[in-house]
Amino acid sequence: MIRTLASNRTGPLLARRSARLKEAESVVRPILDAVRREGDKALLRYARKFDGLDRKTVRVPERDLAAACAKLSPDFRAALETASANIRAFAEMQMPVEQFMEVAPGLHLGQIVRPLETVAAYIPAGRYPLPSTLMMTVVPALVAGVQRVCVACPRPVPEILGAARLLGVAEVFQMGGAQAIAALAFGTRTVPKADRIVGPGNIYVAAAKKLLAGDVGIDFIAGPTEILIIAAEGDPKFFAADMLAQAEHDVDASAILLTTSKTLARAVTQEIERQLRTLPTARVARQSIRRNSAIVVCRSLDEAIEIANRFAPEHLSLPHPTLLTKVVNAGSVFVGPLSPEAAGDYASGPNHVLPTGGAARLRGGLSVMDYLKVISVQQLRGEALKRLAPAITTLARAEGLEAHARSVEVRTRG
Repeated sequence: MIRTLASNRTGPLLARRSARLKEAESVVRPILDAVRREGDKALLRYARKFDGLDRKTVRVPERDLAAACAKLSPDFRAALETASANIRAFAEMQMPVEQFMEVAPGLHLGQIVRPLETVAAYIPAGRYPLPSTLMMTVVPALVAGVQRVCVACPRPVPEILGAARLLGVAEVFQMGGAQAIAALAFGTRTVPKADRIVGPGNIYVAAAKKLLAGDVGIDFIAGPTEILIIAAEGDPKFFAADMLAQAEHDVDASAILLTTSKTLARAVTQEIERQLRTLPTARVARQSIRRNSAIVVCRSLDEAIEIANRFAPEHLSLPHPTLLTKVVNAGSVFVGPLSPEAAGDYASGPNHVLPTGGAARLRGGLSVMDYLKVISVQQLRGEALKRLAPAITTLARAEGLEAHARSVEVRTRG
């Protein structure tokens, strides 16, 4: 059964359990070194050992992608099209604008926007296949204009292969874990070297991304999924369902309700137990609810918001939009009783690849910006350079960089 805590006893709850990354790093380091040294030879060895590969190459033949796409059910295909259209629309909204302006006479400044050349999307294949993650990682890349988008998945089911084909991805690799991250970071004869690797994974994927972050761009180090719900009133069925939707992901997932109502706390506790009795994933969800989740009774909504900002949750559910102004740290926010987190997981549009473990203090979720470079541009005419010359040369000489100062003076002393 889920715990109920007073708001002054949330310390252990907010101090998330360690993901044991150090342990995982020691496991993956030899794999990374082997793929760096041996390329495809090591990659194939690990893919056969860990990913069940039974071909001569990790690359999935295009005919397999086409066959999987042809077998997608009409309902599944329609769901993909609905979800990807919304994901595309949201990514287009996020696109930065190329712009130029004259900030002072003769001083023209601006920015140009360019996509990365090669991006790799890592799609987990553990307890559940995740075609939704394929859309969330690939569609923003296409919106950004990335020319080469490839997908790595250790055990790609037909839905993954068919969805990749539907989205126009031709390079799909059956490889997972640290060996996949290494192959994409270093490149092999079969696998292209990626500029950035995006997408969630298990602790070994996270450890590999952390260790190779200097060799390849990454999105962030993902940990167990989490939701934090704030409510003073509402339907207990809704809150219990949202908490279980998070809890069924993984035994390390967490679901937390912050409420000002003891009556609601009791009702949600009872409703969780009732829904667990018929939930097919109850074996996993029950462990998550018992070990990592809680209902916290707060003195006020302001206190609940303060706790939420300290926790910096991956998913934050709010009762109404007036509280948005007080939100400082969150991966993604869901407002109102008809905005379940599952909508964001699949079809509403904003990305479901989100920071966990408190990383929402530093950034939001995956976005089209992760696939782009915003490059500054500056053009100075004579009058602007002459006007700025005293400031430039004074600062340059204060830093002991005489050649910097002279590079300006040679242009202005004519």
